[in-house]
Amino acid sequence: MIRTLGLAAALALSAPPVKASDVVELELVLAVDASSSVTSWEFDLQMQGLADAFRDAEVQGAIQAAGERGIAVSLVQWSGRDRQVLATDWMHIHSPSSSLEFADELAATPRFISGGSTAIGNAIEFSVNLLTFNAYEGLRRVIDVSGDGRTNQGIQTSQMRDAAIGEGITVNGLAILNEDPSVDHYFKSNVIGGSGAFLLSATDYQDFARAIKQKLLREIAGPPIALGPQIEPGPQIEQELGGAARSTQAARHSVTPVSPDRQDELAIPVAAE
Repeated sequence: MIRTLGLAAALALSAPPVKASDVVELELVLAVDASSSVTSWEFDLQMQGLADAFRDAEVQGAIQAAGERGIAVSLVQWSGRDRQVLATDWMHIHSPSSSLEFADELAATPRFISGGSTAIGNAIEFSVNLLTFNAYEGLRRVIDVSGDGRTNQGIQTSQMRDAAIGEGITVNGLAILNEDPSVDHYFKSNVIGGSGAFLLSATDYQDFARAIKQKLLREIAGPPIALGPQIEPGPQIEQELGGAARSTQAARHSVTPVSPDRQDELAIPVAAE
């Protein structure tokens, strides 16, 4: 079930060209932490929170308000360097009924990855490839990374984040503070980036449902016209990432390869996974 980046790219290269009818307002990858720090109960809370969000009338209204093209969404489970799975395939959501259908898909999705290290950079790289090679053309492209820990294996997170930004992709974060109360600072410095990027925090996995709904509402609506001043991070507060807006309709092509031996300072040997 584990899909490597090389296989994903090879399969996608044989896909038919994107048609005009496949243009969507937003392409969104939901990248969910399935590493060793996430228990079965905590993982189920993540999946239930996501399913509930797409059943929510407010989220469904935001999708319809985003534009007549709708949005395309997929879900990735990730942990260590070579442990990423496209767990829920791309679905075009453009109405309450299609949103409910996607919610049912999420609710029925099993846990494909159980344990492993934390390789956020590799999760971002995998998600970038999914955005680059699929049947949709998004006017905006976003990766939504949720997790409760810092990278300890694989590609340097900030380097892969910067590569994603270079492709016109925004990376947002949802930091879950139950394991490491300061992991939101790590996400702010190393994970989020791109036009209108922001960070939300959840105090624990029971708070995940509240946070992911607010996060989806913000991502579906898109970045505000003007970004306000930053404030100190906290469990209930979102963080804006300032800076010049980058084009969200950048031409699609592969991400610049990153040397596998360039790892975060906390990197550990592969055998430790």
